[in-house]
Amino acid sequence: MSRILSGIQPTGNLHLGNYLGAIKRWVALQDQHECLFMLADLHAITVPQEPVDLLNSTREVTAAYIACGIDPEKCVIFPQSAVSVHAELGWVLGCHTPLGWLNRMTQFKEKAGKHKDNAPLGLYSYPVLMAADILGYKATHVPVGEDQKQHLELARDIAGAFNRAYKMEYFPLPEPLILGAATRVMSLRDGTRKMSKSDESDYSRINLTDTAENIALKFQKAKSDALEGISYDEAVRPECSNLINIYAALADTTREKVVEEYGGKNFSAFKKALADLSIERLAPITREMRELVKDTGYIDKVLRSGAERANKIAQKYFAEVKEMVGFVRV
Repeated sequence: MSRILSGIQPTGNLHLGNYLGAIKRWVALQDQHECLFMLADLHAITVPQEPVDLLNSTREVTAAYIACGIDPEKCVIFPQSAVSVHAELGWVLGCHTPLGWLNRMTQFKEKAGKHKDNAPLGLYSYPVLMAADILGYKATHVPVGEDQKQHLELARDIAGAFNRAYKMEYFPLPEPLILGAATRVMSLRDGTRKMSKSDESDYSRINLTDTAENIALKFQKAKSDALEGISYDEAVRPECSNLINIYAALADTTREKVVEEYGGKNFSAFKKALADLSIERLAPITREMRELVKDTGYIDKVLRSGAERANKIAQKYFAEVKEMVGFVRV
């Protein structure tokens, strides 16, 4: 059986992109694979966080996992920071990672911008920690969005470098899982930019906590174009193509079938249908999230249990890594 590992940074405001691009896919994987889904709180602090907000967001994202259909009995749901192997293995792997590999990572350049000399080390070495996340459990497959493919390729390179250094095929080379429509959900205000929780405009995204009225209004105000009908062309019609992707992913259908059904209709009619479908799919999730967030005792119990299960796996492998590296047993 394949071992799947993935996670989301618990920084609040989970949105439709998180659901369609990640969590919904995880639900489909949990019956066929061994799955570990983390709350990536170590990654979250690469930018400043208010401690109380981070704690509350970690519980909220855990509630979202469960409300979306991830079963904590079938899967391991755990906070990344509760498993010390992530940081410890990250150091070991960092000692096998050439600076040139990290210098090629585009996400650091995008996030640091012109202020890279003031950016924290954690933002720069983020991809090595991500490699430790994956390799620490010997995960064989990682569901990733298009923007994370480069980091997964680096994780494969780091695994290969470690294996060559110690002359054995210890770490598997993890494979990416990129499935179905809407692997990358774009902003409702700009079809060329990814939907993001950090976007200043709340109208750019559908939050999992939005009311039905808010969802309808946001789709109504979503950017469109002056061309007639509904058609798919990411280069010419990025906003229209994004809405088609979202509809296809929510309805578990194909882009082609969406265009066949709505191609002759105008934007307003299509947006209305998309809003209705989104409300139908998201309303039950939102209701359950609200109930789960109130029960912090249950959420913390899920996280404690998940941390224990994750530690059992990771500590076993890291003990083998320490022996291979030559660390003394005490």
